Amino acid sequence: MAMRDYLDGANASTPIALVTCASRMDVLSQRLAQSPCLQKGGWLWSTYFNCTSAADAFNAALATMPASGWLIWAHQDVYLPEGWEIQFQQALGAAQKRWPTLAVVGVYGVQGAGNKTVRAGHVLDRGQLLKEPAALPCLVDSLDELLLAVRVNTGLRMDPAMGFDFYATDLVLQAQEAGFCAAVVDAFCEHWSDTPARGAMPRQLIERVKTNGRAFESKWAHRFPIQTPCFGIAQCGDVAAFVDAIAVEQP
Repeated sequence: MAMRDYLDGANASTPIALVTCASRMDVLSQRLAQSPCLQKGGWLWSTYFNCTSAADAFNAALATMPASGWLIWAHQDVYLPEGWEIQFQQALGAAQKRWPTLAVVGVYGVQGAGNKTVRAGHVLDRGQLLKEPAALPCLVDSLDELLLAVRVNTGLRMDPAMGFDFYATDLVLQAQEAGFCAAVVDAFCEHWSDTPARGAMPRQLIERVKTNGRAFESKWAHRFPIQTPCFGIAQCGDVAAFVDAIAVEQP
């Protein structure tokens, strides 16, 4: 891991830091590390390698944060454009004033579940601009993992059982059951994932998503139906069935 130097957040008493979990140094150096707010210095950001789950990195970084802070999680393949830190601070501050129980924020998510869902967010995903219909900021019931932030003093932690999938929506559901809320804010960023959305996929990826999906379904069956940005889940087994329907194991 690396670095400790706090950036003032929504106000002068709100430290904000960023953490990522890296599996490929080339992707990290070409994407997240090129973000102007990280290039300039003065921002606390930590990188963890060889993690067995997103929780390994996030929870370790969270343990070093002051209680008044917010910790941002970003994928290694995310790029934060010029001025992003200012936009995020302003958006976070406005959302906190609107919803004092705010505990988790992200840049892309979904309101509702089942047949009543509305997507929310403003991101560039693999070259495609996604500007969803929900007015921002807005409360949501699930979040995408590409970028999110957690208020430290809520006691929320990532669940290692989620591995590298479903942990964002898991945090949202944890927050809701603890009496907090989650929101999407307008903090435009770019996501340059090379993970295929469908078609040929490595067997290891297919099995990973299925395994983590089973853990998520088992944990949150009492909250069905659940709509994540990628999956509609009405019963246990839906994640595996969906993956089987869209994915083909690479030869």
